[in-house]
Amino acid sequence: MAGGEREFKSGFISIIGRPNVGKSTFLNRVIGQKIAIMSDKPQTTRNKVQGVLTTDDAQMVFIDTPGIHKPKHKLGDFMIKLAINTFREVDLILFMINAEEGYGRGDEFIIEQLKNVKTPVFLVINKIDQIHPDQLIVLIEQYKDMYPFKEIIPISALEGNNVERLIQQIQECLPEGPQYYPSDQVTDHPERFIVSELIREKALHLTREEVPHSIAVVIDQMKQEENKDLIHVMATIVVERDSQKGIVIGKQGKMLKEIGQRARRDIENLLGSKVFLELWVKVQKDWRNKSTYLRDFGFRDDEY
Repeated sequence: MAGGEREFKSGFISIIGRPNVGKSTFLNRVIGQKIAIMSDKPQTTRNKVQGVLTTDDAQMVFIDTPGIHKPKHKLGDFMIKLAINTFREVDLILFMINAEEGYGRGDEFIIEQLKNVKTPVFLVINKIDQIHPDQLIVLIEQYKDMYPFKEIIPISALEGNNVERLIQQIQECLPEGPQYYPSDQVTDHPERFIVSELIREKALHLTREEVPHSIAVVIDQMKQEENKDLIHVMATIVVERDSQKGIVIGKQGKMLKEIGQRARRDIENLLGSKVFLELWVKVQKDWRNKSTYLRDFGFRDDEY
């Protein structure tokens, strides 16, 4: 037990909600560094991203799940199953909503799913910095009658408002348990996964129209150059159509160069080393609907 007789608590916490409610922003805020990619485009998170917060008295393992939405392809099915299947694997569920958007059909679907689980649920109302306090009162009244939430906590993940209080409430709710990860570990994902996500984030930010959700990133190689403080990263950006390949490469390779420069800065911060980043673009037609490609790109059925 930590600190002699002191009780040590630990547990797994799933962050669920509709796309774009701020789950990844919240996770990065709590962990204190960037492990989940952020974008104003919905359905940015595709795999479960686990972030680990260790204090003197507790270890909280947060699972940032894909936004729950109506699937349009096999990748969408994978994402929804991934999110819903975390409900039974965790000690606590944070159901996050966007205060600006208020109640939507997606929330109705999520609440229906929650009725089948015994896990305690906190309602986390995010982006409260964007609304008037009177609107917040109306939202709380509206949601509290829909489900027996254990707590309703308004926060701003971006500004940090009330996040500390939420962490305290989570800690109080967790059972006594072991420390699952070393104190200095902030994620259970290998570096290669986070590097691929950082590249994908830049491609999402810089491309528009139909391109973003057709993008996957595969790390072909990551190796430390001998006798040099330099890591050589080779990665392939996969798209579904030739027209998308043209957009990602850009005129005279300008777009790809910009993606690479922005991604390299974040990767260097992550790895604490100079990085030489090489990017290629490849077309795999309709990869989001093909199980073999989904497996190759890290979306494996055996994970749910």
